[in-house]
Amino acid sequence: MMVPPLSERPVTEEDEEQFRRESAPRKYTLRRRWADYRAEVKARRPKGARARARAWLHVEPFYWGMRVTYVVLFAGAVFAVYINGVAEGWWPAWGERPTVAATTTAPAARPVPTSSPSASGEAAMSGGYQIGPDGVLVRPAEHAASTYTKPELPNEAKEHTERGAEAAARHYIATLSYAWNTGDTQSLASLSAEGVPFAEGHIEAINQLYANGWAYGNKAKVTNIVTVEPVTEEQGARPNTIGVEFHVATTNGISCKEQKIVISDNEYTVSFSLWMTWQDQRWIVTDGYIPHEN
Repeated sequence: MMVPPLSERPVTEEDEEQFRRESAPRKYTLRRRWADYRAEVKARRPKGARARARAWLHVEPFYWGMRVTYVVLFAGAVFAVYINGVAEGWWPAWGERPTVAATTTAPAARPVPTSSPSASGEAAMSGGYQIGPDGVLVRPAEHAASTYTKPELPNEAKEHTERGAEAAARHYIATLSYAWNTGDTQSLASLSAEGVPFAEGHIEAINQLYANGWAYGNKAKVTNIVTVEPVTEEQGARPNTIGVEFHVATTNGISCKEQKIVISDNEYTVSFSLWMTWQDQRWIVTDGYIPHEN
């Protein structure tokens, strides 16, 4: 049996597929290129640590300039992070020893760090304040409650007139500030009727603070009288009631709660509205509120 020449054999699909695979150019992948590059670099690398160091030093000026640039940029980035950290309080400046100071935040209070008594028997201190036996920071003597003078009722506040109601309202605000600075709420309570939520709210807040704390530097000054006019019984007032609305420039000052110090020395203006009722030959507060625009 004779075999026909190769050119006369029928070409099958398998033959065509094999021909395409053999004739297609081989793909030179990125991985292969990287492997060849590493092999070439490794082959050219000097043998021994001393030879490598000598080769690293003896390069063209351009490459030395690039190296210096990288070092300068890295040092600048590290220095910028250091300066920003000092400014933000993340760490102290170089050579600076951190000190313990009283917390002075407004409006939020933060705990004042405490320190234990020393072996020599000195009193425990916290942020420059001495810690009392009850665990509360001792109030500075120069700002003691005794340094504040109790406001006296002016003669105008004894008149049964609108002018007298206005003067009595001014006196109430002055006594309220005095109560915050001294903790004396009896004088404040004597200027209002029993069961007045506005007055009792202030008294309760002051008593809670002075249960384990103190305050000083509170200031309140009436800057403007808005209205002084009668309030009728139809409006819910008692007979012989005068409504007094006014603006007050106030500063909260410094307060202490246990071992937390809050400093709020920014002055702001707030509006007050007091209902002054003539009762038992004197003016007393029978209602009060702070308008919503505050």
